Order: sequence, then structure tokens, then C-alpha cells
Amino acid sequence: MSEVVILSEAAAYRIKEMMKHNGEEGSTLRIAVNGGGCSGLSYGMGFEKDKKEDDIELQLHGIDIVVSPEDASILNGTSIDYKESLMGGGFTIDNPNAIASCGCGSSFRTAKKEGTPESC
Repeated sequence: MSEVVILSEAAAYRIKEMMKHNGEEGSTLRIAVNGGGCSGLSYGMGFEKDKKEDDIELQLHGIDIVVSPEDASILNGTSIDYKESLMGGGFTIDNPNAIASCGCGSSFRTAKKEGTPESC
């Protein structure tokens, strides 16, 4: 398995800012795949203090990251970036395993995992 997740420097900088702002320094960033959205799967990111025994652990740009083994197979090779524009900023996720995504770009499905699609 190649790198499960690739985090850009811009995304890492923004995540570190969010950790500091929310008093989450020392926390671990969990990157997850959840059921739902128009296409069946959606991404999740959040801060956690505890890791699970079977988590895959990464450290990118000084950020400790965990991913469950099940989610790792779906996320394998996924790039996360952070972009600023005149309309604000946001994280962008490019998953090479996604074969379809919804118009808003927040949900997807892979050839092996459809998830639980919801109406838009």
C-alpha cells in the first residue's frame, strides 16, 4: 500500500492553526470515511486524544494522523490540500479511488465500496 494520505504543507499549516485555536495541540487528526452523501460515502476529519489499537499511524508535516484499516483501503493515495480564494478557504480532497462523486464534491463512491447513498 502506498502512502495512505498525502497532506500538503498548506493543509498542514491550516490544521495546526485549527488545533491551536481549538486547544487541541497534542491531539491526533483522524481522517475517516463515513456513509452518506449523494454518492454514498463522505470524508470526515476530526481531532482525537486516543488512538485505536489497529489504527494506521502516520506523521506528516509534524501532524500525527490516524486512519482505520478499513478506511485506509478507500483512502489509499488520497491528497488533501487547503486552498484560499476571495470567497474563503477550504480543504480539497483528491481520492484516486473515487469513481463517482456528487456535484457538490463532498461525497463519492469507489469501485469496491458504495456506502449508503442519500437523496441530495
